[in-house]
Amino acid sequence: MPAPHQPHLSPRPAPSLPHASPRPAPSVPPQLSVDQISAEQPLSLKEAAWAEPGGPCLGCPCDGAPDSPEAPEGPLDPAGAPEAYELLQSALRQEGLPRTLDRTAQPRTGFGPPDLTVCILGAPTAFLPVLLEGGTRCPGAMLLCLSPAWASRVPSETRPGAWSLLLSRAVSFEAGGRSALEAFVPPRRAAYATGAFAAAPWAAELARDLDCPTGGSAPLARLLEDPLAARGVLAARAGLPVPPTLAFALPRPGGAAPALPVPVPVPAEAAGLRLVRLGGAAGQDGLVQEEVGAFLGSAAMAPYSQVVVRPAGWRWRGSGARSTHAKAEGAAVAQAVQGRLCGLREEESVLLEALVPTARLPTPAGPTRSTSPRPPMALRICTVVCRSWGDRPQLCQVACGVGRAEAPVRHGAALPQGLDSALQQWGLTEPGQRQALGARLRRAAEAAMAAVLDMEAELTPEQRGGARVQTDVMGVDFLLTCVGDSLELMALSANTQRCLETCGLAEAMGRAVGEPAGDLPRLLAETMLHRAQRHLVEGKDILLIGAGGIGKSFVWDAARDYGLKIHLVESDPEHFAAGLAETFLPYDSTEHRRDEEHAERVAELVRARGLRPHACLCYWDDCVVLAALVCQRLGLRTNPPAAVRLAKQKSRTHQHLLRCRRGRPPPAAYAVPCCPVQSHGDVERAAAALPFPAVAKLEFGAGAVGVRLVESAGECHAHAERLWRDLRADADHPGIGLGWGNAMLLMEYVPGTEHDVDLVLFEGQLLGAWVSDNGPTRVPAFLETAACMPSCLPADRQAQLVRAAHQCCLACGLADGVFNVELKLGPGGPRLLEINPRMGGFYLRDWIREVYGADLLLAAVLVACGLRPVLPARPAARTHLAGVMCLASLHGPALRAGGGLAALRALQARGLVRLNLLFEQPEAGEYEEPYLSVACGGGTHRDACLRLLSLCQALGIDSPCYPVAHFLSHFK
Repeated sequence: MPAPHQPHLSPRPAPSLPHASPRPAPSVPPQLSVDQISAEQPLSLKEAAWAEPGGPCLGCPCDGAPDSPEAPEGPLDPAGAPEAYELLQSALRQEGLPRTLDRTAQPRTGFGPPDLTVCILGAPTAFLPVLLEGGTRCPGAMLLCLSPAWASRVPSETRPGAWSLLLSRAVSFEAGGRSALEAFVPPRRAAYATGAFAAAPWAAELARDLDCPTGGSAPLARLLEDPLAARGVLAARAGLPVPPTLAFALPRPGGAAPALPVPVPVPAEAAGLRLVRLGGAAGQDGLVQEEVGAFLGSAAMAPYSQVVVRPAGWRWRGSGARSTHAKAEGAAVAQAVQGRLCGLREEESVLLEALVPTARLPTPAGPTRSTSPRPPMALRICTVVCRSWGDRPQLCQVACGVGRAEAPVRHGAALPQGLDSALQQWGLTEPGQRQALGARLRRAAEAAMAAVLDMEAELTPEQRGGARVQTDVMGVDFLLTCVGDSLELMALSANTQRCLETCGLAEAMGRAVGEPAGDLPRLLAETMLHRAQRHLVEGKDILLIGAGGIGKSFVWDAARDYGLKIHLVESDPEHFAAGLAETFLPYDSTEHRRDEEHAERVAELVRARGLRPHACLCYWDDCVVLAALVCQRLGLRTNPPAAVRLAKQKSRTHQHLLRCRRGRPPPAAYAVPCCPVQSHGDVERAAAALPFPAVAKLEFGAGAVGVRLVESAGECHAHAERLWRDLRADADHPGIGLGWGNAMLLMEYVPGTEHDVDLVLFEGQLLGAWVSDNGPTRVPAFLETAACMPSCLPADRQAQLVRAAHQCCLACGLADGVFNVELKLGPGGPRLLEINPRMGGFYLRDWIREVYGADLLLAAVLVACGLRPVLPARPAARTHLAGVMCLASLHGPALRAGGGLAALRALQARGLVRLNLLFEQPEAGEYEEPYLSVACGGGTHRDACLRLLSLCQALGIDSPCYPVAHFLSHFK
């Protein structure tokens, strides 16, 4: 194979696109600096098509550059791939990365619809950190398209009226910052698309009405880049303060309704905005003068002495067309407004707004401080927010720009700095004050994006630019100002890429001085890859073995959300899920000692129905072995049935691990001595081999049913006698494994705290792990009482648990899937209790989604389909949860007849509690299982526990015989 060579890019003719108008291609300097993208110098036409169109000023609420009497140019020819390519090379060079290699002489083949493909259209520099991060996480999955000639649109095969985006050429990214120019034969289908929709019309046209998820569109970019529309959203929906603003808007053509709503509040003055709709640009002098006079004399303008007049609308973003006036010059202000109105088109507006100064704080005195007077300075705070896991806004990064108040600095024209150092420089010397302001900034930025997401949800697909379009990343600029004696964050504007470029520059500067990598590239890459993976599973046929009880009903909501087609094999022909599945296949498999026979018959049923499932899953403990056997017969991805059998039978798990002596430490270090018990004679042999106290439990049990601490051989005999009498077949207590028999085992008692570790493995590699803590069990029955997430343990102790769980799974042959491992942690390290070769039960899937955003169910589907899941690389807890189990015997009357359950459901609807109902008709008795789990969240473990304790006391869950305060006291 010949060595890759450096590419020579020849311009190719661009396809005819509605917004593209061919223009002569100017020459490009051989070394074009990234800084030139937004530098204040004239750019050639081709350069301007890729350039930062201008950034907001620092120290004033406008988004313009210095005054420019001319209106902005119209759309430019976007087909300049050589110029864009050289911008990319310049950016790579500044990052210390090698040039892109040309591999187009040997086109790549073999890509199909299941392949993960994230496409960035245009923007060779704005998304570069994201492309590099994506190349590390998923080599070859992140593609950069620099020309419309590299892509095409074809009618979608899955969504009528939509289009599929196909890439015949792109720049791909791999680990280590390597990139290559690739050709794809046949063209590669995008599973996610985003790009420079505001600056590159061809990118917006290619991304219109796609069948794959799309992170933005031209209509949404125009709305965000329009200061009037953006401030309306930020003020009215997010409740954020904005500069006092008076807007004059021209009518729509023919008096039609706006293509996109301008969501200003009513009355507008309440949020600092007032919109005046004019009948036309001419003949409105009297109305304009009246409105301007009222605005300048209003109470909102009392703190300010200057105003800015500028045109607004997406076409004017970064144009710099503005003028500054003293508030007292009312006639001049009105004249400036009238002058701007004459140059507008329909759907544009003129803004008259207060020039809000940056807060001036006293400089702390000190021997090292200069006594020279400090000129007025301006501070603008730039934030990037993304739509994170579970469609929740998450602040990615903050950068600050500082400049002289009389000479505002634009995005890209001043080097950014961190928030903490900027605030300290401004006079906030107390760390607590800076942390508090940082927390307020996070809440404000995330509230801004939440408002945008809510607004987008109300738009039609046509208004959004497609049914699969949503904003996944946005920038919000804030000004730090004074209101009375307090500091206030004022929202200035939103944007699609300017904040992203500024924060990316701050990230690169930090790396140059040894700062650790920030979260921005990782969070954005994970967002894009996650949406692409969700698209890949849409429409997949999933064979599900066993529906489980009411506690598993979340599966059907998730299947709808992810677009899965579930074909259910279930023993109960009257199961509630029969009407929810795409196909219902009733088959009695409760006698699991005949699973080999059952697997053959299930496979025959599937073939007889003409089903061709892409994957087979099981989350119901009884059916895990049957599911593995069915997968084997249908040729679907699975763990070896022998490995699943080994994990399913508890005594075999430990005995196998005790023989695994390789490794540092070996898996044997985590195993616990135990003996299988099938007769009273086995009890005597086990009692002679193990010390007391010991733990007696069912060999194939679940839900801690039948588990008991025994102090002597006599107690073990008595317990075994009761179990063998009461629990003989599945009908005696469904769902706890009696279809496998009622054999027991006796296990050495392990002291320590109890923990769950939920793992996602792909080809043996650990992709994700989440640790939760359990409160003290109710001895002697070991029923779970309470739990919390994230774990209270130090990071090194959590790492011990994760490594032990991972090693135990691999040693048993479990290499692919989602597993739940229960361990105890004592002074000497972790010891295994049991491995559940399935997704964690009870509340675990719900909690992990709430705290970390990752979905175990989606991960299980991806692995079963042969797709490597993208999960949070450095999962940070978004909240702390503490929960308690409720029992029918103790809490049934208060929860049902007392109205407690209805109260909990009402609180859940308001987002104040996490309620997980485990059984629809709970039964009390000696072998009782928890009825439901209720949890409260908080900023810390203490906050969550205090809220939960108050709730339990109010509902009667807390009592002397069920001391919730004691259960929660272990979470410290």
